[in-house]
Amino acid sequence: QVQLVESGGGLVQAGGSLRVSCASSGLAFSINAMGWFRQAPGKEREFVGGISRSGSHTGYTDSVRGRFTISRDNAKNTVYLQMNNQKPEDTAVYFCAATITGLSETWYPVASQYDNWGQGTQVTVFS
Repeated sequence: QVQLVESGGGLVQAGGSLRVSCASSGLAFSINAMGWFRQAPGKEREFVGGISRSGSHTGYTDSVRGRFTISRDNAKNTVYLQMNNQKPEDTAVYFCAATITGLSETWYPVASQYDNWGQGTQVTVFS
């Protein structure tokens, strides 16, 4: 099993930046793809970004591409989501996800591909 713990959420003014982190433990060495998802009140959980095991391959949903950057430090068992030029519509609970199955050098935009989830961290962007 893999345990995931997010941190770094909070309040940020529109146009500002915030970085959220996700620390993994347990079978962290077995993690392949990791992803960030978010869920706003009254909405379904949506994919934000994904990253492969080595970090060489990343992908984003259209609404955040060019503003958000996902990265990972495998030595620290941590994945990051740097969020720049934030907008009020970025307000949501952000979840970290990981999978120990599948291919190592790919990422997945679908929640069902991940079998380990964190508890989420709230990000609120005010104008």
